[in-house]
Amino acid sequence: MYWINGERCNYLPVNDRSIQFGDGCFTTAKIDQGQAALLSLHIQRLQKGAERLSLPQPNWQQLENHIKQIASTTEQGVLKVILSRGAGGRGYSAQGFTRPNQILSLTPYPEKYLKQRQEGLSLVSSPIPMGINPYLAGIKHLNRLEQVLIKSFIEKSNADEALVLDTNGLLVECCTANIFWRKGKDVYTPDLRGCGVEGVMREKIIQLLSESDYNCSCVNRYPETLAYADEVIVCNSLMPVIPVSEILAHENQPAWKYQSRELYEYLLPECLKL
Repeated sequence: MYWINGERCNYLPVNDRSIQFGDGCFTTAKIDQGQAALLSLHIQRLQKGAERLSLPQPNWQQLENHIKQIASTTEQGVLKVILSRGAGGRGYSAQGFTRPNQILSLTPYPEKYLKQRQEGLSLVSSPIPMGINPYLAGIKHLNRLEQVLIKSFIEKSNADEALVLDTNGLLVECCTANIFWRKGKDVYTPDLRGCGVEGVMREKIIQLLSESDYNCSCVNRYPETLAYADEVIVCNSLMPVIPVSEILAHENQPAWKYQSRELYEYLLPECLKL
């Protein structure tokens, strides 16, 4: 089901900037028990994206109310919210746009995550790197061709997800998730000031760890550091957190395997809360 600017609608003008240039941002929320989980963080993400891209501002309270209304219609699902600069104009100029198009969609919740939580994920190193662009880093803008290509690579492999590096060979994230690794009581996640998406669940986990006896740091590291980790986990707003069982970082070499679930078991109950 789809809604555009609060009305049920399956059609978008062909001159909408989201189609023409990927000119907009989005967020994807888990619906659980008729509520949008971590809604305030999702709204903050959209606000940050809109500000960075200089999009016209929607009525945020009205948008939040609409999200709550849609969420209340289902026990469980996935709600995606897109802000487009709007329709009209020609060329790259962003002048003259005063009202964004708000595009909302409601789809079923993926059943695969429960099984993956039990079995863990296998990761394979992606041959497609992330381009470095500090100005667009962190926000979830609509230009996601890198992820499309990485997903195509995953679908041709035997892995569940991909380990994604930037053009300097440093760890960034996975195709659809952020990544953390643990060594003793020290927990690390990639520094995303150059590229990557600052996920809502990543933000929540960093906050949870700051209130625990774990030490969490955002770092620049090459993938080989994961070979010495005690544990690796991935997260996004839907999963919300899943342990990694193995990583095939180099072809024709043994995979790095992980048995510990200490951090995962600590985080999961908190990450499942609304």
